[in-house]
Amino acid sequence: MSTSLRQESFSVENVRGDAVHGDLRWVEDGRVKPAVILCHGFKGFKDWGPFPTWGRALARTGFVAVHFNFSYNGVTPEHPTQFADLEAFAENTYTRELDDVDAVTDYVLENTNGLAPVDGKRIGLMGHSRGGGIAILHADQCPDIDSLVTWSSVDTFLGRFGEEQIREWKDRGYVEVINSRTGQTMRLNRVLYDDARKNRNRLDIIAAARRLTVPWMIVHAEDDASVAMSAARCLADAQPDATLMKATGGHTFGGKHPHDDDVPASLREVWNATLSHFNQTLS
Repeated sequence: MSTSLRQESFSVENVRGDAVHGDLRWVEDGRVKPAVILCHGFKGFKDWGPFPTWGRALARTGFVAVHFNFSYNGVTPEHPTQFADLEAFAENTYTRELDDVDAVTDYVLENTNGLAPVDGKRIGLMGHSRGGGIAILHADQCPDIDSLVTWSSVDTFLGRFGEEQIREWKDRGYVEVINSRTGQTMRLNRVLYDDARKNRNRLDIIAAARRLTVPWMIVHAEDDASVAMSAARCLADAQPDATLMKATGGHTFGGKHPHDDDVPASLREVWNATLSHFNQTLS
């Protein structure tokens, strides 16, 4: 029986016709496996830092790891670790990202008898930072999600916009952010703000957290300088059945891009706890 690690790429369209590109990783051993879908965060991508290593770890532990790029995250298949499409990045919205993860979940479910040996009744979901907020909303809206883990998740979208940002959107039609890693100046067009306001009920993360019934582990570093620990406490207060794990290592638990194969102890602790959660809830 083969026990080799296999990786295959896939592409699927969301309801808007946008292409969503991703990777499947699993061990070929003849067994049907639960799947775990990962939603990356703002200025993130599926091949960021230790994410591929994490996918291989998931696969070797007995899961089908599903990593994908949000369709308008600015990364292209030709340049998988570069923000080569800044026009798309500028036009991205939260509801578009929800449409993306909808499409990926549907693909995974439809693939249960296809390429990877997925058990469609055991689907886990996880998200980092902004992707954590998307994962919470999707887990609330999608009955096929059976378990959830969020890393460094935001607890609001609209609440993260400052007065100066809103004023710039209204005056100029865009705001600019600097990518500290690449040095790029990246625009966020007003469509992001308008989308968040128009869909404030659909995008209410705390309301979704209150309704969640699936097993959920919230992981957050007490020294997170990007999303304060208070966000994790708000999520945990909204859903008392969730498990809150306090971590270290900042917003990425010590992970960085590019990844040098050295997994820091702070990140390894988060990985082990996440694996334990999924093993317990998807077995």
